[in-house]
Amino acid sequence: MPTLNTPDDHPTESDYLGQPTRRALFRAGAGSIAVLAAGGLFGSRVAQAQALASPAAVPVVDKLAVRVVTDSYHHAFEPPRTQGPVLVQRLGFAVAPRTPPKRTLQNEWGLALHLESTRGAETRQVLIDFAYTSETLLNNLLLAGIDAGKLDAMALSHGHYDHFGGMVGLLQANKGKLKAGLPFYLGGEECFCTRELNVTGDPGSFGALDRQSIQDAGLTVTFAEKPSILADHGVTTGWIPRASFERVLSPTRMSVGQSGGVGCAPAGLPEAKRSIAIAPDDFEHEQATVYHVKGRGLVVMTSCGHRGIVNSVRTAMKVTGVDKVHAILGGFHLAPHPADYQRQTLAELKAINPDFLIPMHCSGETFISMVQQEMPDRFIRSSTGTRFTFAA
Repeated sequence: MPTLNTPDDHPTESDYLGQPTRRALFRAGAGSIAVLAAGGLFGSRVAQAQALASPAAVPVVDKLAVRVVTDSYHHAFEPPRTQGPVLVQRLGFAVAPRTPPKRTLQNEWGLALHLESTRGAETRQVLIDFAYTSETLLNNLLLAGIDAGKLDAMALSHGHYDHFGGMVGLLQANKGKLKAGLPFYLGGEECFCTRELNVTGDPGSFGALDRQSIQDAGLTVTFAEKPSILADHGVTTGWIPRASFERVLSPTRMSVGQSGGVGCAPAGLPEAKRSIAIAPDDFEHEQATVYHVKGRGLVVMTSCGHRGIVNSVRTAMKVTGVDKVHAILGGFHLAPHPADYQRQTLAELKAINPDFLIPMHCSGETFISMVQQEMPDRFIRSSTGTRFTFAA
């Protein structure tokens, strides 16, 4: 369970993953509450995630089912099938006898994943990211039969609107239904910074997480800046270092500070960013989600992979101590990159030798075509509503 331990500072690129330098953002005793209050956070409903003490502490699950709640594409007609050991189930149309259909799955530029894991007799449910709009998120959760009241945790991969835009509507629609003190995992205070898209002309607002709605819903904001246990069954990677050829693009910029309760507290940011008003987004707060499936290896979910899909997967391997990767799924953020860069990325992923690649969201059709051509037996096409089951 989450604890109120003292978190660490963001490490530099040279720091070992599990040994970042210390800082005094949250101090032991009453001082921690004062710092949290000064940062405009949530009083006592702020926790530090349970740190992953060692690779030996990584949970091992018997089964992991990943439902793509929201993505950009809906594949309705393919019947359930197995590809190797993976069960692939598509979600078609919501129809009933003698009743005209009223709903269908909605697609948008955003991502939301529902995870259901099993270990022995216990199960855990986690919702990772919250799509672009609440209308799409709520509609698709309903059609997929997912009850937010059964969630054991919520997690945000990074502070981009296409990953948290639907959160406020989700919380409002489920007021009083969520488990008390439901942990909300995120990779750092940077998630709360207001952001603008780097577009030609006047930058476009890209929103900010709504602290008040999170507080009103009674969530426990759970910082996971280091490798941490997620809802007993999974792991978050924490900070992802740049250790490969991959370039971190900055499609957004962050405003440092708060106004009217909106924004990020400078004291919670890495020291180099605390005294500047506008900072290019380098995604130091981004994290990937990892599950170790018994007898299969790691299932790594990158959501967007701004820090680099190869960096993300290698970080997952290092913090867990597991070299075998069963599946890599999520957004790989390759659409903005030229074809040569994408081919180099695919070569690096081939060297990691995953059993399956399941690109989503921002991966891009060019890269998807490359995987289809070069790894046809390991490629699985994703779509909104699809459920992937990985089992021992």
